[in-house]
Amino acid sequence: MQRSLIIADLHLVANEAEKNQLFEQFCQQAQNADQVFILGDLFNTWLGDDLSMPHYVKIITLLKNLSQKTSVLIMTGNRDFLLAQDFERQTGCQLIDSPYLLETNDHQYVLTHGDELCTDDQSYQQMKSILQHPITKAIFVRLPKRWRLKLSGQLRQKSIKAQQNKTKEIMDVNPSAVNELMKKYPSSDLVHGHTHRLNTHVEKTFTRYVLGDWSDTQGNAIEITDQLNRLEIR
Repeated sequence: MQRSLIIADLHLVANEAEKNQLFEQFCQQAQNADQVFILGDLFNTWLGDDLSMPHYVKIITLLKNLSQKTSVLIMTGNRDFLLAQDFERQTGCQLIDSPYLLETNDHQYVLTHGDELCTDDQSYQQMKSILQHPITKAIFVRLPKRWRLKLSGQLRQKSIKAQQNKTKEIMDVNPSAVNELMKKYPSSDLVHGHTHRLNTHVEKTFTRYVLGDWSDTQGNAIEITDQLNRLEIR
């Protein structure tokens, strides 16, 4: 029986010892799984492999050790979309595209970060289309490190300010966008993160499982074997 573990939205920061320790505990527990999926925003900020990896030596080591025991598949999120090939080589993890179809013996699950489903947040989607365009990414990672740090800080402040004026409904997934996605995957359920709103939504033809974000003292995961279970990480 195949065992899969799914997490998202850890938002790891190099100097946050408690949350990094919690992730280490998860990695130790996850060694018995057949595969581990991280659905975006493992890191709170990623400014390119060359600039960010030196700050996360311990996390890179944890991922490398885990990937030697089980398959680790990582989807980028809106905070760490600049994860690239050097990260893959150093960790032994595999970067995967969204959406990803996870097939078990008797069921299918569509895995995605989830931000592409928040279509009511038009300003975010416009910014995403610019920042995550392959040309923009290629230019950004070639900028001097001090420029990348400065631009990242400016963009983050702009994002925080913009979120203060948005309703919770705007920043949640759009039901029509969810339905359009799931029409492509009949007889499947959906698992995503991004919104930080841990919940289970039972729809007419599928169930939508939302992962929550991690605090310093508690995380959450989904375990899929012959059925789906939610786990607390402490």
